[in-house]
Amino acid sequence: MPADVGIAHAIDAGQETFEHLDGYEAYVVGDDGVVDEARLDDIIGRTIEAGAWAVPTMALWEALRGALALETVQGYEEARYMPPDMVAQWAGRVESVRSGDVFDAGAAERQIANRMRILEALHSAGARILMGTDAPQVFSVPGFSVHREMERMIAAGMSPYEVIASGTRSVGEYFANEDAFGTIAEGQRADLILTGANPLDDLGAIRGPDGVMVAGRWYPGAEIDARLEAIAAANAE
Repeated sequence: MPADVGIAHAIDAGQETFEHLDGYEAYVVGDDGVVDEARLDDIIGRTIEAGAWAVPTMALWEALRGALALETVQGYEEARYMPPDMVAQWAGRVESVRSGDVFDAGAAERQIANRMRILEALHSAGARILMGTDAPQVFSVPGFSVHREMERMIAAGMSPYEVIASGTRSVGEYFANEDAFGTIAEGQRADLILTGANPLDDLGAIRGPDGVMVAGRWYPGAEIDARLEAIAAANAE
């Protein structure tokens, strides 16, 4: 959403989804860097009334805005599955942000905290939320960044069930006119993850699954691990 348009106008114009929470942040955070709770209530009310969806992409913004140290993001295990030149480009982006003349670590942390407050308020009010990571982007690795996103969603007050639904049932609902997926039911596309423990108790159970079914084709966990190791080995050459 273009900044000059503004989230209020975009909602009134019928925009269906809002990615990254940038528009919300611009609307509710004043020049003092503090969330205006009245404006937050107002824009969330408009979002719900319009039936719009929010796609937070929280984890990505921690790297983009410099809230995470370069050493932290470079230490992400999943970075080894990406081409080295891309990882180097990402590192340069983070280093450039954090070493800039206008960079303020405290301001970056407050910005992330404000975005967490916005997500918390959206969830508490019952707004419709979709899971997304905007991968591949700065240290947001496809297939792995979703786990970091789920951690931020839990931290914002969402339950494991609500987090899982935001990336399955809710996404299927949004795309219902184009495809059939998101729930386990007759006629739905067979996209399934088999875990060794109950993810409703611990979302970490989704990491390293026993297997994954994609459009009806079964991939055992051992095969997935072998493919990932082959990618990492190729990138290390």
